[in-house]
Amino acid sequence: MRHQALPGTRFFFSTAPLPCPYIAGRVERRVVTELVGRDADAFHDQLSLAGFRRSHGICYVPACPSCDACVAVRVVVDEFEASNSLKRVLKQNSDLTVEIVEPIATHEQYALFYEYQRSRHRGGDMAKMDFLDYQALIEDTPVSTFTAEFRRPNGTLIAVCLIDRLSDGLSAVYSFFDPEEPKRSLGTQMILWLIGESFGQELPYVYLGFWIDGCSNMAYKARFKPLERVTPQGWVRMPDDD
Repeated sequence: MRHQALPGTRFFFSTAPLPCPYIAGRVERRVVTELVGRDADAFHDQLSLAGFRRSHGICYVPACPSCDACVAVRVVVDEFEASNSLKRVLKQNSDLTVEIVEPIATHEQYALFYEYQRSRHRGGDMAKMDFLDYQALIEDTPVSTFTAEFRRPNGTLIAVCLIDRLSDGLSAVYSFFDPEEPKRSLGTQMILWLIGESFGQELPYVYLGFWIDGCSNMAYKARFKPLERVTPQGWVRMPDDD
């Protein structure tokens, strides 16, 4: 006899062990669940509060038996004050315009995505993505999502950020930018924009995904203070020297 899930029933699954993408010599496991149904946005809110991240139509969180290095972090918007170095980034990019658009993949975006992957992540799985794969990354979302396009004064696309709307903030899902513009610090600029956008919408947090102490690829997240990280007891403030 076949049984159907009761309305509102949620299922969580554990993935098989895979090599950790961040710490050499370790393996990674995740707990994953699908975002489906009319209440997908509300469920997404609950999962985000528990430290989950979204990718396509699923949410996941690390569940490695012998490691807890990955922690979800978020910026406390009302208390954020840009340091002098962050103010310089804002000034450097003051000529850019930003447009909020629907999460619909374009070939213009994909061309920038391709160059970013080829420059920054050559050999990685995302560097192998064709346009249809990229389209799924952008458009396969069951929750409230938008993209922010950053453009030079001449209209050329220079950076893109895929963003989820939560009831208490904005969540940076994925971003990429022109790798030939290192002086602009475009990754940092997009986070600063997210903080400003959240402040304007009276949203208290910007969710930045996972952070690992000592991981150079994630060190930039510690620049946006104050930060909170999720713990079994809830979200707690990170020390300023983290």
